[in-house]
Amino acid sequence: MKSKFQNVALVGKYQTTTASASGANSRAALLAVARFLDDQGCDVALEHDTALNMGLTDYPALSVTQIGKQCDLALVVGGDGTMLGIGRQMAPFGVPLIGINQGRLGFITDVPYGSFTTSLAQMLGGAYVEDHRSLINARVLRDGDCVYHATAMNDVVVNRGASSGMVELRVEVDGHFVANQRADGLIIATPTGSTAYALSSGGPLLHPSIPGWVMVPIAPHTLSNRPIVLANSSRIAIEVVSGRDASASFDTQSLASLMHGDRIEVTRSKHHVRFLHPQGWSYFDTLREKLHWNEGVAAT
Repeated sequence: MKSKFQNVALVGKYQTTTASASGANSRAALLAVARFLDDQGCDVALEHDTALNMGLTDYPALSVTQIGKQCDLALVVGGDGTMLGIGRQMAPFGVPLIGINQGRLGFITDVPYGSFTTSLAQMLGGAYVEDHRSLINARVLRDGDCVYHATAMNDVVVNRGASSGMVELRVEVDGHFVANQRADGLIIATPTGSTAYALSSGGPLLHPSIPGWVMVPIAPHTLSNRPIVLANSSRIAIEVVSGRDASASFDTQSLASLMHGDRIEVTRSKHHVRFLHPQGWSYFDTLREKLHWNEGVAAT
């Protein structure tokens, strides 16, 4: 079967060095996928940092921008963290992504490495389900000036300092005052991020097709401060009123230190991430498998 995708880029979990056992395994896995793509008639390239850090010279190395402009598909071999990093960067180019899971949970890297040849052969031939995921734009404003900006696929989290007490946060939605919340922090999560930190903090699961965000307080002082689902067309503003050493993190992959009076403004990105899943994929199958639903219960 001829591949629907001619130019395919590979992105690996290069943060793990090849000197370690896991690094060597990641390198071997990446090479196995690359050779399989060769056999399918694809022109294979490696993301630049992946090639450099893994010492791979058998394939052309492309920057993220070059991948966005030249490739029909990007394959991520790793875990959800690797996918989050490249997904944000690929979104403006509209390049679809397939995740081959070498991590632990694999909510968004859902092709098991052990069976990737079967799944990938079918997907390259056009048998896949396409799934779009929303992104968050965030800015940190200090005295009216933007001092930091980032994009997130999972969440924006405002946290207290490691050794300090609670933070007090003033929350507004579309210019309307919501509440002053005293808590360990506050999470604004996309549907994709609803299975991450927001879930462990008591937030609800949001189906990826829902155009919404969930706002979840972390260990609130007032127990009536509950998670709330908001339209993703909303503009959310979070102001740091009090508390020491507060910070804002974006997908836990970038961090901004905050001062009293800083405002974190959250809006919907105009871009979205395109995921491709194996034919027959269901979000509910993913939840059931990853969250271990139905354990000890006979399937019907």
